[in-house]
Amino acid sequence: MIRAMVKRIREVFIYLFLALFCKANGVTSSWRGSLRHDHEDESYCLSWRLAVEVNNMRAWRTVPTQCREYIETYMIRGQYYHDLDFIINQISSYADEIAISGDGMDAWILDVDDTCISNIIYYQGKRYGCDPYDPQGFKAWAIKGGCPAIPAMLGLFKRLVQSGFKVILLTGRDEETLCQATTNNLHNQGFVGYQRLIMRTSANKGQKAVTFKSEIRQQLVEEGYRIWGNIGDQWSDLEGDFPGNRTFKLPNPMYFVP
Repeated sequence: MIRAMVKRIREVFIYLFLALFCKANGVTSSWRGSLRHDHEDESYCLSWRLAVEVNNMRAWRTVPTQCREYIETYMIRGQYYHDLDFIINQISSYADEIAISGDGMDAWILDVDDTCISNIIYYQGKRYGCDPYDPQGFKAWAIKGGCPAIPAMLGLFKRLVQSGFKVILLTGRDEETLCQATTNNLHNQGFVGYQRLIMRTSANKGQKAVTFKSEIRQQLVEEGYRIWGNIGDQWSDLEGDFPGNRTFKLPNPMYFVP
């Protein structure tokens, strides 16, 4: 809050300085108009991202073009990772309070894309979500197996495994075409020791993510698993039936999965 206040005060001083400079030198008001326009864009994009994260924006297809620079700044200049760290600290505090039964049925469910491993490199080429979703382009990227781990999530994953939880990775990636690449990618990035990697099979093709993941969670509960936590970057990872004792939404303003 203090940092935001300092930033806002700095902006006001800069604006006043430029206004006085323009008046003293007879410069037109175009500078002031440009500053006002930039500030309005930033405010709009901040509000847009907030609406996305609290699930007030539904079925959006692309990031607004005027927000490309804002989303780029958010994703690669620190705030995204600060937000992740804050959320993962909350997850860790909750996990520490759970008394593990010891019967091997205490489980956590983690999504894969932009939860365990990051697609920021891919989305840089898609203008951080300003371009429409390209299924073939994403498949070609995923087959390469080059997604880096999200460091804070890798740390949480290892902590959960070491604590005795069974970590189940649940992803909408296609099993037939991406299973080996995904398995190798996860292993190479340090995700070793999970209980199961569950992917979309031919039986699940055409299902919305909410339906697919709800059905899988129901199967896990029927097997006897107690789902203590469910983590994902999409609301479709967390909504539906059998969501778990607690759900945790990670930030992702680059794309929407229904």
